[in-house]
Amino acid sequence: MPQRFTLAEARSLIPLLERLLGEAVTMKAEYDQAEGIIQALNARVAMMGGTMVNRDQAIDARGRREVAAARLRRAMEQVRETGCVVKDLDIGLVDFPALRHGVEVCLCWKLGERSIEYWHGVDEGFRGRKPIGRDFRDPHRGNPEQ
Repeated sequence: MPQRFTLAEARSLIPLLERLLGEAVTMKAEYDQAEGIIQALNARVAMMGGTMVNRDQAIDARGRREVAAARLRRAMEQVRETGCVVKDLDIGLVDFPALRHGVEVCLCWKLGERSIEYWHGVDEGFRGRKPIGRDFRDPHRGNPEQ
């Protein structure tokens, strides 16, 4: 059974998630940039029939890609350990499984938002976000044993 969060539990993770997701988003961008350089160098070699490329540039790009990949993996492992689910790394979108009136839902947070203020059904996603109001907070609970 996946971990379920109360609103307070999920909100308490925001400072940690801001740091980890900020790192992950940055590392993904660095990885993508290095990968783009490598792909461009490979395409140049393919189009020019094996022409020489700037070896130092290729080595640097591969090194940057490897470092970014390792740091990205580490940040994502730490995020997964919290029990939340990353839905979109490019924008830092995270869901926290929760219960609302006994039905599985997701508390929804996006990097840059000050707090968790929205929820949605498990099949609705980001576009189905609804504001967390009293009707959600009053009966809300996390894991059944809490």
